[in-house]
Amino acid sequence: MKTPNYWKDKNLYSYILSPFGSIYQLATAINLALKKTKSVDKKVICIGNLTAGGTGKTPVAISIAKILKQMGKKPFFVSRGYGGILKNIMVDKNKHSAKEVGDEPLLLSAQAPVAINPNRYEGAKLAIANGADIIIMDDGFQNPTLKKDLSFLVFDGNFGYGNGKCIPAGPLRESLKHGLKRAQAIMIIGEDKHNLTEEFKNLPIFKGQIAPIIDKVPSKPVIAFAGIGRPEKFYTSLRICGFKIYQTEDYPDHHQYSRDELQKLIKKAEQNNCLLYTTTKDYVKIPPDLAKYFHVLEIAIQWEDEEKLKDFLIKNI
Repeated sequence: MKTPNYWKDKNLYSYILSPFGSIYQLATAINLALKKTKSVDKKVICIGNLTAGGTGKTPVAISIAKILKQMGKKPFFVSRGYGGILKNIMVDKNKHSAKEVGDEPLLLSAQAPVAINPNRYEGAKLAIANGADIIIMDDGFQNPTLKKDLSFLVFDGNFGYGNGKCIPAGPLRESLKHGLKRAQAIMIIGEDKHNLTEEFKNLPIFKGQIAPIIDKVPSKPVIAFAGIGRPEKFYTSLRICGFKIYQTEDYPDHHQYSRDELQKLIKKAEQNNCLLYTTTKDYVKIPPDLAKYFHVLEIAIQWEDEEKLKDFLIKNI
């Protein structure tokens, strides 16, 4: 789903939906309290969040994997494989499609091996059996099946945590207070427009920016499209880089594109002499025979103090 506008602040919609948000919050608390947590014999790092929608969690997970590899570790990702149909498998980026394993696991597999299982404990066992010496959970902070040794909570600095209400009244997956108690550190991606640094000062805080990786900005205008939680973040990145945006097209988060949808985009771009640009997460869902018509804006996390983050990881794993 795309992040609803009424999640940004308290308003009539959020007020009306507040009772349902309270039910969601209670259900999450009960699930965390009652489900049995199991441990594995390797360290588990969770890259999680308290809000629904895009916070930059996946690029953060990729960045952490790169740092761990620099430290001589063999990190494996564990994912539930949202949007995919295959379970309890290791992702093969040369064989599997996004429809089979989900978009995020396919994207992660370019950096490190990925084990897929809705049960994170079983996924971790599969990863360890295949050679993992440390586990990175992309998401799963609210999933209690696997014991976590180190949990980072990722926040979009521009969005914060919205109106502070739980789904569907707001973006929170659980109460802010309850979630912060289980975290060991905070990551703020982008400009901290909501003073989260001061609010979360009792926890270690690491700040980063999403930095586009591009050699040359095209002279042609672009039609930009994305199926992520907050597509406007992608469009803003394009504008900052100097792209001339002719039109944008929003799709639901994790959207699986039909050939008809992609061909309509291709036709629209040809008719208007535009290029088609999308995110890495969306690009992995485009069939190989159509991929030549699409361009992707590569991104990476640039940490304000990467050495501080490395030291933190060394001390906690």
